[in-house]
Amino acid sequence: MSELIVDGVKVSYHVAGSGPVCLVHSGGPGIHYDYLRMPELEQRLTMVYIEPVGTGSSDLLPDGDYSVPKYAYYADQVAQHLGEERVFFLGHSHGGFVAVQFALDYPGRLRGVIVYDGMAFSGKELGEEAGRQLAAYVARRPAGDPLAAQVQQAWEEDSDLPDNREAHLDNLSRLLPVYFKDFEEIAPRLTDWFPLVDITIDPNRQPSPWDVRDRLGEIAVPVLVIVGAYDFICGEKWARQLHDGIVGSELVVLADAGHFGHLEESGEFFGSVLRFAAAH
Repeated sequence: MSELIVDGVKVSYHVAGSGPVCLVHSGGPGIHYDYLRMPELEQRLTMVYIEPVGTGSSDLLPDGDYSVPKYAYYADQVAQHLGEERVFFLGHSHGGFVAVQFALDYPGRLRGVIVYDGMAFSGKELGEEAGRQLAAYVARRPAGDPLAAQVQQAWEEDSDLPDNREAHLDNLSRLLPVYFKDFEEIAPRLTDWFPLVDITIDPNRQPSPWDVRDRLGEIAVPVLVIVGAYDFICGEKWARQLHDGIVGSELVVLADAGHFGHLEESGEFFGSVLRFAAAH
């Protein structure tokens, strides 16, 4: 683990692999980077896994301002600290939001951006669509299915959780099945991955609405948008909105994946990222 101090705030990061540098930004916000470790990409890229501020070994922000531009700012500080002229940026889920913002704010720092299950806004509309997709997931399950009941209950409880790690981690573990296309099929292969899923909760985190849909046309760096066809939270609808709004962007829809395509459809996921990196 390496770290730097930015404006009095510690930002931690981890470097693995060789080749062109690729910053990696996890989701949540608050989810630790470990779940996103990608040894397959480390064979061709130098992967720099950022522990976003307010997450893991990085400091909490004293003012609670975890806005998307603020996350992009700290990621840029890491890029500058590394001394690389230009880098790739791979952001997953909320990290995909940061990737879009990074492309708007720091285009000169970029070789290309991979928006993995991301979108160009956050807010009420996101939650409403996720609720509809969760209901569709429950409807696909057999009547009386305990897994569907578990997911439904966790979703209903999500907005009323206390501000502590244990409650949020328990809720996330009960929600996890809806994040996959076929949880029962893949779960036996993820016994080493499940313990990597962790979260930091900052009770001082302030609301930070964000919407750059009207600015997507400004993005002039190469962009690869990757989404799982069964992603209930950051789904294909929003990926296509990104693709349609960013001139020249590429779109890859993983037909047999949910929110974690690098686990469920790893061959297509890693192949797409490496082809993109080789082209830019």
